[in-house]
Amino acid sequence: MQYQIIEQGKFKYIEEGEGEPLVLLHGLFGALSNFKDLVEHFRGKYKVIVPLLPLFELDILHTSVSGLAKHVNKFLETRDLKGIHLLGNSLGGHVALVHTLKHPDRIKSLILTGSSGLFENGMGDSYPKRGDYEYIRKKTELTFYDPAMATKELVDEVFDITRNRLKVIKIIALAKSAIRNNLGEELNSIKQPTLLVWGNNDTITPPFVAREFHKLIPNSELHFIDRCGHAPMMERPQEFNLLLDNFLKKLATPATVQ
Repeated sequence: MQYQIIEQGKFKYIEEGEGEPLVLLHGLFGALSNFKDLVEHFRGKYKVIVPLLPLFELDILHTSVSGLAKHVNKFLETRDLKGIHLLGNSLGGHVALVHTLKHPDRIKSLILTGSSGLFENGMGDSYPKRGDYEYIRKKTELTFYDPAMATKELVDEVFDITRNRLKVIKIIALAKSAIRNNLGEELNSIKQPTLLVWGNNDTITPPFVAREFHKLIPNSELHFIDRCGHAPMMERPQEFNLLLDNFLKKLATPATVQ
């Protein structure tokens, strides 16, 4: 399904449905297509919003995790969104964490999947090799448990990015920023209910990273999905959506008075 991209000043986003806001943040090579199944599942019950993160539009000094978090904060302020369920995959999870730590009042719950912020294996020291399609295809396949998930369309998107020298510089800047910006000592101050959904076969942010997040974030629950890599909402959408559905339903149910 094609969604209308709304442009409001310097912000671009899609918005589907009505209800409590469910804001989705994509990763370094992410796109709207990453959340297609999630949007379709939840648009009947929530106002699902996917801002397009300006990965390549910020000046080089602000091409960082904190620069993206500032952009997200300005976007949420502009839209005057409150009581947000904030979900992030990979770099988007890192941005969601930084935002929640700095602006907790707007966030009702936090959902992380394959998030950076503690540890990640990037594309490797040699990445990205410009003009080497086969190399990019193999690296894209590593995102998933099932290599067939790395469709020609997806590989073409990544390849096109890596052919642009300035975009490559910004990818490297963002990746280095994610490694430097380790949140381990701050995570215990997150009070929001937090759902952690991880692929059991994630090689970029492996399962031990999820366990560490679970240990450090006080009010968190952790679920693993088998035969699944770094993007569970793409690779195992039904399992992912069921876990998220159950988590959000619990938050909507008033606590029982003893």
